[in-house]
Amino acid sequence: MSSIAATAPTSQVPAPPPRRLPAADATPHSAEGLLVSEAIYWTTYYLESDHHYEWNNGRLEEKPVSDYETFLVYAWFSELVRHFLRTHPCAQLVGLEMGFRLPLPSGTVIRKPDFGVVRNDNPQPLLPLDCSYHGVFDLCIEALSDQERSGIERDTVIKKAEYAAGGVPEYYILHKHPDHQAFYTRTAAGLYTPIAPQAGVICSRVLPGLQFRPTDLARRPELETLRDDPVYADFVLPGWRADRERAETEAKAKREAVKRANAEAQAKRKAVKRANAEARRADAEARRADAEAQAKREAEKRADAEAQARQRLEHDLAALQARLAQDQSDG
Repeated sequence: MSSIAATAPTSQVPAPPPRRLPAADATPHSAEGLLVSEAIYWTTYYLESDHHYEWNNGRLEEKPVSDYETFLVYAWFSELVRHFLRTHPCAQLVGLEMGFRLPLPSGTVIRKPDFGVVRNDNPQPLLPLDCSYHGVFDLCIEALSDQERSGIERDTVIKKAEYAAGGVPEYYILHKHPDHQAFYTRTAAGLYTPIAPQAGVICSRVLPGLQFRPTDLARRPELETLRDDPVYADFVLPGWRADRERAETEAKAKREAVKRANAEAQAKRKAVKRANAEARRADAEARRADAEAQAKREAEKRADAEAQARQRLEHDLAALQARLAQDQSDG
């Protein structure tokens, strides 16, 4: 990564020209081990882009390079912290090459943690144009380089002691192997003590709510798979989860609406069926009534015909009796 420019504190006066001390582990073209004043460091070596130097009480120390797998651990964890700060904007995250100054009893050092966190309530705010941080980071994270013993000791012993003495509340050491990982919190006595996992989970005191499983640093699961993990669900892609819950709610509402519509349609079909059945019954009853009325009319017609026939017979009988009676009277 490119280096970040810095401005030397105005209160410092440049020291005499630097002199080089032999350094057994110095790489070619490296100023590792060079004695320089703090002013020269800020104006010359803090800006260096080919080599990244820290300053240890007058001596340049080149930051070692971690292997690729350790870098992947660093990248995964830094992305996890970024997700956390998006949902819990309580701090600012700074990346590689931003240094900060620690005046210690043993001397002054300038360190560049691989990345650091400055809480919003830190007495020294991190300003937009700052090229170095003028306060003390609330959390420092180093990706351990195990290529040389000096690099291991620098992160695990020297920087640990410096960060604790300088007042850094939390210090994490990342590495591809869990045995080399460490997570410290600063006690009231100014010493680091390991953060005790709770059910296998590390919980940050500096960033309340930030939690992770150290075992996940080795697995490095895709962040999308952590959305439903109870350890990470509060801050990894919560917007996706809200969208999913909203979509599920909408889908449920649509299913219920379809169910209601189907129930209403079924009720209407049943009502139509009942109405058709009632209409058929009414039609049948009407046909029966018509048949009964027709039968009644026909019966009445037959009765009328019978009455008329009876009247004719009675008339004819009466006429016959009258004729017989007349014949008898005439004889």
